[in-house]
Amino acid sequence: MSATALRTHRAGELSRAHLGQAVRLGGWVHRRRDLGGLVFIDLRDRAGLVQLSCNPDWTPPAVMERAASAGAETVVLVTGTVALRPEPARDRELASREIEVHVTDLEIAGPAQTPAISVARKDKEELAAEELRLRHRVLDLRRPELQQNLILRHRLLQRARRTLTELEFLEIETPILTKPTPEGARDYLVPSRVHPGEFYALPQSPQIYKQLLMVAGYDRYFQIARCFRDEDLRADRQPEFTQIDLEASFVSAEDIQQVVERILVDLWAEAGVAVARPFPRLAWRDAMERYGIDKPDLRYGYEIRDLTPLLGGDAAPFLADVRTAGGRVRGLVVPGGAALTRKDLDALAASAKEAKAGGLIWARRGSGAWEGQGVKAAGQILLDALGGREGDLLLAVAGPDAVTSPALHAVRTALTRRPDVQPTQAHAFTWILEFPLFELDPATNQQVPAHHPFTAPHPADRDMLERAPGQARALHYDAVYNGNELGSGSIRITEPALQRRIFELLGMSEAEIRRRFGFLLDGLAAGAPPHGGFALGFDRIAMLLSGATSLRDVIAFPKTTTARALFEGAPTPVSADDLLSLHLKRAEE
Repeated sequence: MSATALRTHRAGELSRAHLGQAVRLGGWVHRRRDLGGLVFIDLRDRAGLVQLSCNPDWTPPAVMERAASAGAETVVLVTGTVALRPEPARDRELASREIEVHVTDLEIAGPAQTPAISVARKDKEELAAEELRLRHRVLDLRRPELQQNLILRHRLLQRARRTLTELEFLEIETPILTKPTPEGARDYLVPSRVHPGEFYALPQSPQIYKQLLMVAGYDRYFQIARCFRDEDLRADRQPEFTQIDLEASFVSAEDIQQVVERILVDLWAEAGVAVARPFPRLAWRDAMERYGIDKPDLRYGYEIRDLTPLLGGDAAPFLADVRTAGGRVRGLVVPGGAALTRKDLDALAASAKEAKAGGLIWARRGSGAWEGQGVKAAGQILLDALGGREGDLLLAVAGPDAVTSPALHAVRTALTRRPDVQPTQAHAFTWILEFPLFELDPATNQQVPAHHPFTAPHPADRDMLERAPGQARALHYDAVYNGNELGSGSIRITEPALQRRIFELLGMSEAEIRRRFGFLLDGLAAGAPPHGGFALGFDRIAMLLSGATSLRDVIAFPKTTTARALFEGAPTPVSADDLLSLHLKRAEE
């Protein structure tokens, strides 16, 4: 720092190494304590806290007076000398808490009103309600935990850039004002002032642009991409979000997966966690069969099994009816689960019912006696067939897979959240492969892309496009971590004729295809290399690595679950004149 700098050090960076040094600091009053003519201030900046000691032995009277008047969150400029704190007050766990600054001068640089929310919380003091914190986001962002989250976010972004650059990817920006695309959610539309009646869309992803960059010969692309989706929100969704986007030419799915694994291993290392690669692979059908979901948490057991072949002719009538209707009885074994109370079992049954199951079948043997619900005498046979022992519990659901899979996933999740259940590993990554190319939209009963319409079909299933498109697999792959989807990718369609056929199977007319995707088809017709890519949900990665429970805790200015920005008050109505300049008017006018 220069001799005239307002600050020579950050507060949280001071340590024994600075003993005896004259320092200038700038920061916020975290706490102030007045003790019989002495004033102690915890000064906070983004590096942490240091104690300021104001004592008549070294602090002039006018400075003592200013220090005693400095309220919470006031910005102060301080001059002083670094000294050891008295022995009982030293905190050797934190270098800046071993020392203090003997204040010789203190100026009020930024007076603060009484803060609407507390930044300096006492031990176990609850946070203010989230809506209030979002309305006063500037104060909320001063909390050390949020600052550490955003500092980690910065480090993770730089690590991702470094890794991809080392792998010879080029960082290239793609347009924010673009053309509406079918990405599975509504577009945010932007009216054009200079082209009346026409609209841009904010990108749901850079998908088509990054494919065109491959056609243009750039070979390896990445971008820290801002994306926008106008969809219903949850705790792990935001209308605008950041993804680590990449695409590469002359690659297989395995090549892309190796790149993504390298990125994830490096990001986890940046956060201080060592993980090994390669990650295990699991086909989508196997994931759904064994765990009831395509993003399974593999830290736990409780694998789902098909019990239908084990049921004899004396099965309960309702089980026979399910089997006759084409459904199945599927379940899992809980080692030691016979000790669960009826209240525990009722809670598990409620989880299954919330997932639309009719009920939960269970059987257990404890102290030599069998009891159960829904299977009666068959319970012992089923539990024995699954390798269960005395003291174990069988849980099962009957019905079509569309019912049993989500219900058993809900039951499995409820089991893993019990305080007496411990994971077998801390960090469980896996790849989910061979997703369906299409899925049925229950609202329209029409085939829609399982992900997006640019995904190549599995070579072995290409002939199914004409006779059974719903059974065709895709060259699509998801990265999953501890039950969280981190991102998705695929090998892309490069043949214009095949891409056109996919559009036709989705019900698009030739005119619509040309209007919406003519530029893509023209690009592919110019000579497209085999290529594929991936997009990692960066906000979610930052959330997981910081230990936060909401994306809002790793985004500086997030939206609420209703897509509102409470701090600045957006969205907001605009004047009739502003609308008129965009060639728009309100519907009621």
